[in-house]
Amino acid sequence: MSVEEIKALARRWFKELDKGRAAAVAVIDELCATDFVRHCARGKDMLGIKNYKQDMSELFSAFPDVHFTLDDIVVEGDKVAIRYTWTGTDKATNKKVAMWEIEIDRIAGGKFVECWERYDTLGLMQQLGAVPTPKKEK
Repeated sequence: MSVEEIKALARRWFKELDKGRAAAVAVIDELCATDFVRHCARGKDMLGIKNYKQDMSELFSAFPDVHFTLDDIVVEGDKVAIRYTWTGTDKATNKKVAMWEIEIDRIAGGKFVECWERYDTLGLMQQLGAVPTPKKEK
């Protein structure tokens, strides 16, 4: 795939994500290989699109109004680095949060086949009140 085709694939993914749970889960079949692997920031690899669909569904359950903003796309060879921000209201706490995330995806056969993700876990936990925010010095 060309650089522009890979960028278009990434943009399409985020366009569908921003439409909500049904669109995000539905497009996984089209854009991800059946043996898709996600190396999760939470420490455990997610194998296969069935598990990926479940994970995405859980995100939309926890943050029903989640919105994604694509910040950067960088392509080199068969990999695309994507930096984005998502915002939403946590259903459990009713707190609004904003979190950055970076992922590097490997593309083969026109589909996402592998992903490495990292995000601002500490910032998210602080916004949810699960971890104290350091006091600012005067």
